[in-house]
Amino acid sequence: MNDRRAIKQYQSVNTQSGVVDANPHQLIAMLINGALSRLSSAKGCIERKDFSGKGELLGKSIDIISGLQGCLDMESGGEISSNLYALYDYMVRRLTEASLTNNMEIVDEVISLLREIKAGWDGIPAELHRQPSTVSAAAV
Repeated sequence: MNDRRAIKQYQSVNTQSGVVDANPHQLIAMLINGALSRLSSAKGCIERKDFSGKGELLGKSIDIISGLQGCLDMESGGEISSNLYALYDYMVRRLTEASLTNNMEIVDEVISLLREIKAGWDGIPAELHRQPSTVSAAAV
């Protein structure tokens, strides 16, 4: 087994075990971090003119953001969930444009937006992390 395959296999096992042990708050944090990681890698692909890799990574980022959008509790989340829904929709549209035009500035814009969401998510007090109603209604 080559080194690269071994690293990917380790990362897969590590991620799977992290998901099993994670509470809902941690799962959302993992999704946000996964999207940020893939977006950063996509920027590298654009720089190297690896358009196949860029397309794959941006596609995975779009899937993650769409997953975050699907986690929103529109009934309990009120205006926050509605605003986040629209913001996630905007990010998906921007990433689709970035993929078509190979525009790193658009990727940077989405990274910045996700980092703001991450900062808010990370700021939720620990005592609220295991409360399902808080997680579903919170700013995902």
